[in-house]
Amino acid sequence: MWLAKHLSTNLLSVESLIAKEYSPLAADARMHYQKFKMVPNMLLIRLMQERLKEEDCIRRGWILDGIPETREQALTIQTLGISPRHVIALSAPDTVLIERNLGKRIDPQTGEIYHTTFDWPPESEIQNRLMMPAGISEGETARKLLEYHRNIVRILPSYPKILKVINADQPCVDVFYQALTYVQTSHRSNAPFTPRVLLCGPVGSGKSLQAALLAQKYGLINVCCGQLLKEAVADKSKYGEMIQPFFEKETAVPDNIVMKVLKQRLDQQDCVERGWVLHGFPRDLDQAHVMDSLGYKPNRVFFLNVPLDSVIERLTLRRTDPVTGERYHLMYKPPPTMEVQARLLQNPKESEEQIKLKMDLFYRNSAELEQFYGEAITLNGDQDPYTVFEYIESGIINPLPKKVP
Repeated sequence: MWLAKHLSTNLLSVESLIAKEYSPLAADARMHYQKFKMVPNMLLIRLMQERLKEEDCIRRGWILDGIPETREQALTIQTLGISPRHVIALSAPDTVLIERNLGKRIDPQTGEIYHTTFDWPPESEIQNRLMMPAGISEGETARKLLEYHRNIVRILPSYPKILKVINADQPCVDVFYQALTYVQTSHRSNAPFTPRVLLCGPVGSGKSLQAALLAQKYGLINVCCGQLLKEAVADKSKYGEMIQPFFEKETAVPDNIVMKVLKQRLDQQDCVERGWVLHGFPRDLDQAHVMDSLGYKPNRVFFLNVPLDSVIERLTLRRTDPVTGERYHLMYKPPPTMEVQARLLQNPKESEEQIKLKMDLFYRNSAELEQFYGEAITLNGDQDPYTVFEYIESGIINPLPKKVP
């Protein structure tokens, strides 16, 4: 709270997001929170996206308080390109945290929070009406801390190089100034050149997540070709009007139109100055030749190889809850109840038959693409995403075997 006030920025928490007025998403989230004491992941993330697009967040920035709560949320947030510049984890012994929590008192008239040890009101009238908030008993606090510890050890590795752990078992002013000093520092990029990174791989190989991680760490512009086409249609631009008929017929957009949209994005100043990470194009040798002839030459190319069985396991078991918008995976993130499982829907594009067709098409063209990009690095994408990222990162920061224009 102090940090947000001092920096004149926006503090975003689960509570503030669901309290937003005139938002159907927030109203839906409040209903879930009142009933289940939690907000489904995808609903929470959609609320975040909605809030971060507002002018004050764009102009003044933001601080996420208590978000992400799980590793799944962290991965989804990164995949969507929501990348904090600094991450702070406050750490203190559980005994200290339980003691602090037990001392909380709330004024039912004003909603103001006080503490029996650290912030006791001098007025006897306020003292007499203070109440202990629900859910702060020693047992309940211990259960919440256990859940927190289970999640935080899986969240923190999502933010290498931008994480600082601060000891919170010290005066609040000291904690505040340590946090303030850290967020006012600028991270030096480890990239020794302006990277132009191309990620190739079949559907389900993890290109989007790796692109988001690279964009976060090195400040690159995350350029997803498919997303560019969707945005052009949504913006009703001149290219969007050309693309719309192909979307409606569910047929491939011609290469010359795709290249015009891609060229328009790669020519923008941020891509020129900061570099980019491209995925979703080129998909075959002809597209690679066109991109090369127009001067868009990546200086790092990675191929993510994932076996068909693993891709099928990753994608065909995905399901979406049409009621909440929450996404599940029948193996890695099963629905909580049989009632939810009964109403889950599968995206028709993620059927086994469709995935096999896409995989076959990719591997039919990948040999020629690998030959065209002679300095390409081939990686095993069938492992933990952060292990894959470490291999990609080593391929980026190591010197080039020869100069690439």
